[in-house]
Amino acid sequence: MEKISVAVRFRPSTALDLPEDRKWRVEDNRISLHLLDGTPISGVSFAFDHVFDQSSTNATVYDLLIKSIIHAAVNGFNGTAFAYGQTSSGKTFTMNGSEDDPGIIPLAVKDIFHTAQMTTDREFLIRVSYMEIYNEEINDLLTLGNQKLPIHESLERGIFVAGLREEIVNSAEQVFELIKLGEANRHFGETNMNVRSSRSHTIFRMVIESSVKDPISSGDVSNADAIRVSVLNLVDLAGSERIAKTGAGGVRLKEGKHINKSLMILGNVINKLSENGKQRGHIPYRDSKLTRILQPSLGGNAKTSIICTVAPEEVHIEESRGTLQFASGAKRITNCAQVNEILTDAALLKRQKLEIEELRRKLQGSHSEVLEQMILKQRNDMHKSELDRERLAMELEEERKSREALEHCIKEQQKKIDNLTSLANSSSQTRSSAKQMADLRNTSDEVIMSQEDVFKTPNFKEKPNDFVVKRSNCSRDLESSPPPDNFANIADEDLWMRLNKGCTTDLDMLQMTPDMKCQSYLSSDISVGLALEEEISNKGRCHSLETECGFNKQLEASKEQCAALERECNLLRGENASLMHGLSMSKQDVELLTAEKEELLKELNIERQKMKDLKEEIHVFSLAFSQREGLLTSLYSKSKAMVENLKASQVPTPELYDC
Repeated sequence: MEKISVAVRFRPSTALDLPEDRKWRVEDNRISLHLLDGTPISGVSFAFDHVFDQSSTNATVYDLLIKSIIHAAVNGFNGTAFAYGQTSSGKTFTMNGSEDDPGIIPLAVKDIFHTAQMTTDREFLIRVSYMEIYNEEINDLLTLGNQKLPIHESLERGIFVAGLREEIVNSAEQVFELIKLGEANRHFGETNMNVRSSRSHTIFRMVIESSVKDPISSGDVSNADAIRVSVLNLVDLAGSERIAKTGAGGVRLKEGKHINKSLMILGNVINKLSENGKQRGHIPYRDSKLTRILQPSLGGNAKTSIICTVAPEEVHIEESRGTLQFASGAKRITNCAQVNEILTDAALLKRQKLEIEELRRKLQGSHSEVLEQMILKQRNDMHKSELDRERLAMELEEERKSREALEHCIKEQQKKIDNLTSLANSSSQTRSSAKQMADLRNTSDEVIMSQEDVFKTPNFKEKPNDFVVKRSNCSRDLESSPPPDNFANIADEDLWMRLNKGCTTDLDMLQMTPDMKCQSYLSSDISVGLALEEEISNKGRCHSLETECGFNKQLEASKEQCAALERECNLLRGENASLMHGLSMSKQDVELLTAEKEELLKELNIERQKMKDLKEEIHVFSLAFSQREGLLTSLYSKSKAMVENLKASQVPTPELYDC
């Protein structure tokens, strides 16, 4: 992409020392309007690529602005150069020049042939044509009567004028003769502003074809039959004019209207092209035949330069300002120029074969290796994703098992805590029951110690407590006979014991038991009862002491066991808390692993889609390759048939001349 090169040229002044209030000032590449005292007028300042003052020559303008386009045209680029400005501002002089100061067209023609002669590795064929646009009608200036030519467009030639004569030229002098012929057929007229005013737009066109002379020695086999074709347009526009200044009437008035209309459409096209792409609307190329022919040169495939000529007199300030505004808009236009090549069937076939071989080498070589590497990388990524997915599944399963084990352990610990709590409660109940038993024993001992009754008869059988308690009623003295003095023949307790055991004795020896008071029996019974009661109480006390000692030992053991259980319970609670913390951490890890798994699955799906797209691209490429190969084969057969037909018809072909 490159912008159009725009230059401004001031012609020498023709005013005869007339007083002026304003004048143009040139400073480097800037133009501004100033008052006589040097004060610049705001809003009237312009900057361009080149600004030529009144002393500049056509050769200077050509060297700085047009020469690069001419050399590019010889190398296969399209080029356009045209002069724009008001009438009598020096456009025709700039393009055609004079004998002393040749213009751009003569200098370009000489430069083209000189460059062609200096290029030894290529041979050239140059064709020229000369046309004018007069009252919106295209006339051929090289052939009389060849008028009102139509404009056509095709894929091969682009935009062209049908029926336009093209002359093959071999030298600059031959071209100058054709230009002289065309100038004789061109429409000129006289107006108040110019004695020889151009009444039409002229386009001098040169078609430059070139091909490689010896492709084998040059090493460029692919371009052996390739022909570079470039089109160079050198345009001399008719000047815009005001009827009040030119005094045109009749035919001149009609010519002026068509000139102004085509220049106005050219200005509209320039303004549209200078806008941004989003704001740019329809570009009216077809509204004028001039813009239609110059369409490739304006925002298309061409290198373009514009020379805007300006009259320095104060009377032409408004026209000059319009010319400078037109130049400012054209400076913002960008073109995309490229080398134009026309391939013959043989050249096209050869180039396509080379491209096919190159594509095959790429497919079989580095390109196929790259594809294989990409496919292998995709497979490795998929395998890695599968392994990651399996690893995540295993980790999730292990986390699930560990979570179940933790829950089971927590349940067991809870059961142990409940058992410890129940044991602690039972030990407290045992201590309270032991205390109650001890209180009951103390109460029973006090009851036994308070009993003082005796048995009526020496009976050693155990009697109930209610009987013993009732014995207290017999504790008073009973009336009886006095005790005997001799107890030898009296039956005592031992005798009764022996009799009870089956011992026999003389009952007549025995004396009747004398009457005595119950005190003696009571005293003996009381002593015996007291001894028995004391023995029983001692045994009860010993038993109670033993029981109490056992309970105390059991209580101490229960306390120790309870303390141990409490310590174990605290340990289990701490372990439970740690297990709960580990469970929460495991849950977080599971969530992270699940998110990572989802991300990996997404990446796996993306990689699969990429691999699928790559396979589709390879398939499409192979189809296009096969179709192109078939097309080339058919093209080769057609070209071969055409060559045979040409040989059979023996049509003479034009030879290329050295310049």
